[in-house]
Amino acid sequence: MPNQEPVTNITDPRWLRAISHPIRIRLLAMLDEEPASPVILASKLDQPLGTIAYHVRTLYDLGLLKLVSTRQRRGATEHYYKTTGHPRSSEEAWEGLDAISKQRLLTALIAKATDYATRSAAAGGFDAREAHISTDALKLDRQGLEQLAQESKKWLARAQEIERESAQRNGQNAEAQLSIGLTLMLFQALPFSAELPADADQGSENGDGHAAGRESAARR
Repeated sequence: MPNQEPVTNITDPRWLRAISHPIRIRLLAMLDEEPASPVILASKLDQPLGTIAYHVRTLYDLGLLKLVSTRQRRGATEHYYKTTGHPRSSEEAWEGLDAISKQRLLTALIAKATDYATRSAAAGGFDAREAHISTDALKLDRQGLEQLAQESKKWLARAQEIERESAQRNGQNAEAQLSIGLTLMLFQALPFSAELPADADQGSENGDGHAAGRESAARR
């Protein structure tokens, strides 16, 4: 059994510890998709089994993984793990994080999104006509930013509703399911023509102007 209760909020220090290593970020992404053992994960990531086993154990002890099954393989018992869920994110939770914690979380999330899109693109993920990628630089006042943020939340809620409807139509038919990647970002932007502020590594928000960036990776 895990040594900790499951992580349910991004403000939990254990979540920040979990995503502080790039291998753990990848492991969480992989185990969010399907159960796997350290042996399988080590093979897919081309990493030593001892290294992967250590990180899996860390995530398990932090309450981010659960043991779902065991299998006998070559005289040994393989343990298969799956993620326990996603920590809850909210405006209040985000505001409750200090600048360093925000930067650590942002670094992990951006790295995950970049890796996801890059790998999918290499496999033809943007070849379908439905695929889309764009970056828009907008000029908004505070009210406009708040309106855009609300519309983004509505759109994400609708995307989740579409996923549920799709699952109801297809049931357990795995062949009918396409793996779709979707990343949505909304942030106060630093113009490309501006110099990076000296304290940017501390998560400073010194940019002027606003931008909404969105990218979606279609089937891969």
